[in-house]
Amino acid sequence: MLAGCADQSGSAGSGAQAPKASHKVGVLLPLTGPNAGLGRELLSGAALALTDTPAATTGSTPAPAEGAPTMDVHDTAGAGGAAAAASAALAAGDGILLGPLTAGDTAAAAPAAQNAGVPVLAFTSDVSQARAGVWVMGITPEDQVERLVALARKEGRHRFAALLPDNPLGHALGNGLVTACQDQGLNAPAILYHTGSVDSITQKMRQLSSYDSRLSEAQAASGTTPPATGAPPADAVADAEKPLPSDLAAALKPENGAATTPASSATAGAFSPPPFDALLLGDTGLGLKNIITALNDSQVSASNVRIMGPGLWSAFATKLGALKGAWYAAPDPSSRQSFASRFLARNHHMPRPLADLSYDAAMVAKTVSQVAPSGYPADVLTRPEGFAGVDGPFTLQPNGRTRRALGVFEVIGNGSGAKLIAPSSLKTDVSG
Repeated sequence: MLAGCADQSGSAGSGAQAPKASHKVGVLLPLTGPNAGLGRELLSGAALALTDTPAATTGSTPAPAEGAPTMDVHDTAGAGGAAAAASAALAAGDGILLGPLTAGDTAAAAPAAQNAGVPVLAFTSDVSQARAGVWVMGITPEDQVERLVALARKEGRHRFAALLPDNPLGHALGNGLVTACQDQGLNAPAILYHTGSVDSITQKMRQLSSYDSRLSEAQAASGTTPPATGAPPADAVADAEKPLPSDLAAALKPENGAATTPASSATAGAFSPPPFDALLLGDTGLGLKNIITALNDSQVSASNVRIMGPGLWSAFATKLGALKGAWYAAPDPSSRQSFASRFLARNHHMPRPLADLSYDAAMVAKTVSQVAPSGYPADVLTRPEGFAGVDGPFTLQPNGRTRRALGVFEVIGNGSGAKLIAPSSLKTDVSG
């Protein structure tokens, strides 16, 4: 069943066989169990790209669009999990695999596909799964940071720092910042990770911003006596001990419309800027309230520091008034309108964001099948002009990374959503 391979230019991975001659598309998704709803949503996204009819259940074959490859659907939540689903798809002669959904399932499914020379377009955003022949289709934190650093550098920012949560997202953002600074010829950024507690956030921010030395300088200049080194001001301690509000909007709203500061009014104006002019944050939700308090207490102001954050901020940008002027990188929503309208017409509900990825992956398969005589050769998958996606153009890199066009948005406060200040940009030859 694995016969029928043909000589192709390019390779799907180190030591892999030549790509399969088949244009049949294997789709690996959870169609039973707790993630079945999400799996079927992604299946609908892929079906919209490949078929004339809504996505069908496992075992049935949706009618393909004219000239489009057929879908072969396998449940990663069934017996044997993602590994068994991948094996079944390969046994059926599928020439490319779309999915699985998670990083863990990708790790389980990828080895068999690589050994068979079959490319994988996985829906995870975990770049640790990216490798030759296995592409990570999700919008990664690393790509978001690269876009932000490029624009901040263009703005004249050269000293980058980050205060990030000690979790997978925080470390992905931190790694992205290190790489982006290296790639753009900037000095290595200062990065600290916090545990999430008020004390940890407060101490790390003071350390990162050189608060104690800046306070001493300010109080010396004003003729006042600085507090003992390392001792936080009394009102900062009092504020840190206040219970967090349960409502997110209240948590992110600056008290009395102004930032609180630990320094007296006599010294606040004399504070020198912190040792960075761009600061990357990674918190969301109520944790972001503690970050905002720490920024204010450490005299880190948007007047001299460009605050940047993850694309997750787009979900509650109207509640980020306390971070007015902050940036985040995300796809331009206007790029998605056509896809959303078509998905709604077919499935009678608006698509969830992950459906974008399955549609994009299926469109890659459809496009390559139209230009490659057989199979899905790596040199066609990684073509410089890339592909037109739901959220903008993207390219598949030889190392398994996906480069996507992202816009930069600025928080404007006053209960309004963020505004797009820099259109989607991608360092490739994609034209649309």
